[in-house]
Amino acid sequence: MSNQPFIGMDPEEFRKHGKEVVDWIADYLKNAEKYPVFSRVKPGEIKNQLPATPPATSEKMELILADFHRIILPGITHWNHPGFFAYFANSASAPGILGEMLATALNVNGMLWRTSPSATELEEVVTDWLRQMLGLPSEFQGVIIDTASVSTLVALTAAREAMHKRVREEGLSGRTDLPHLRLYCSDHTHSSIEKAAIILGVGQEGVRKIPSDAQFRMKPDQLAAAIAEDKKNGWLPFAVVVTVGTTSTTSIDPVPAIADICQMEKLWLHVDGAYGGMAAIVPEMRSVLDGCDRADSLVTNPHKWLFTPMDCSVLFTRHVDTLKQAFSLVPEYLKTTDGKVNNYMDWGVQLGRRFRALKLWFIIRSFGVEGMIGILREHCRLAREFALWVDADNNFERLAPVPFSVVCFRYHPKGILDEGKLEHMNAQIIDRINTTGEAFLSHTKLNGRYTIRLAIGNIATAEKHVARVWKLVQQESAKL
Repeated sequence: MSNQPFIGMDPEEFRKHGKEVVDWIADYLKNAEKYPVFSRVKPGEIKNQLPATPPATSEKMELILADFHRIILPGITHWNHPGFFAYFANSASAPGILGEMLATALNVNGMLWRTSPSATELEEVVTDWLRQMLGLPSEFQGVIIDTASVSTLVALTAAREAMHKRVREEGLSGRTDLPHLRLYCSDHTHSSIEKAAIILGVGQEGVRKIPSDAQFRMKPDQLAAAIAEDKKNGWLPFAVVVTVGTTSTTSIDPVPAIADICQMEKLWLHVDGAYGGMAAIVPEMRSVLDGCDRADSLVTNPHKWLFTPMDCSVLFTRHVDTLKQAFSLVPEYLKTTDGKVNNYMDWGVQLGRRFRALKLWFIIRSFGVEGMIGILREHCRLAREFALWVDADNNFERLAPVPFSVVCFRYHPKGILDEGKLEHMNAQIIDRINTTGEAFLSHTKLNGRYTIRLAIGNIATAEKHVARVWKLVQQESAKL
């Protein structure tokens, strides 16, 4: 290690290895397809190649980078691969990576305005840009958080605060003056809603899941009936979570009808648009957020479908004062006299905050709104094309609508009615395709039926990749 007064490395050595890393990243983004998208290592294989104790003395960067290639890369499942069709496919674009590199170098903690005015004010600007892109009303203000799970936790904490039951001051434990709280969502809502309820003291028993219709959307009449029943039985309803793009099927809950119920019952309405919300920037898809202008909060994730490196989630709310009332706690050493500024530490759980706005700024400027619209529009077209292939093949059936870029389907040859056998066959198809390294698929269950999910969302995915995975599906199913 050099004794030069430079953080951890001589400047020229840093330039040398920095260039090496950037060159590798450029080649990786260009040639991601040469890697197997799904890691083939076995459990413990990576860990067993690493020392059990930390090095006592410094090691050369050449050795560290060599071990990155030798040990770490084989254990990577490549989300940047155009054949990544599992979960909700995402990708880290080059502009976002550059922004992330600069944010890392600056090492900003954006807790207070004064701890980096650029971090705070850029966040104000880019979240408002995104608000405009989504078509949300001007009274919505945004804050960047890490993931939708934490954004939802923050929103539901504000919803609990909006009850004005002194929960912040007195808590929930042991109180006899406060009924059990009730939170409503559909039976296809993301698991983060229940996790938030656990953390907030509402508990899993405080979450009531409303049945969905044949298209996997929450039934408003069932919601209204559940609220009435709960109030009669002594529960205290306080919030409803609707989803624009559910995790399994990307279905869209009927937000306008549910907003009517929330307005009548004075309940906080939170919209989980972590995946599907981003589609609203496409003009012909703006309607996916119909009714969301009446929500109290909404979350969407640029790191899911806006080519932003993990992690970057944006929470919008029209009730910033309630949010701050729930979270603001300013000890003497953090008090300032900066005047009317945003101190984002008051808007959520975290005191330390990364400069996430920088990479989002780079991305929006580099692609432009028109460029982003074109990519999202193409992803949805590819999904519709894949759905047509499924519908045209008598050995397959589609199990859900395709409002965005996810297709739910399964292999179901004529004459086979046993669900256990069908599940085994479809699981085999997924496993065999994933083993090829050409594509990565995941599954869900819909009405008890094992379902293959194909999620298109990687910036590099083209029609040839979608056609290839369909060919693989047909080949592997034919072997059964």
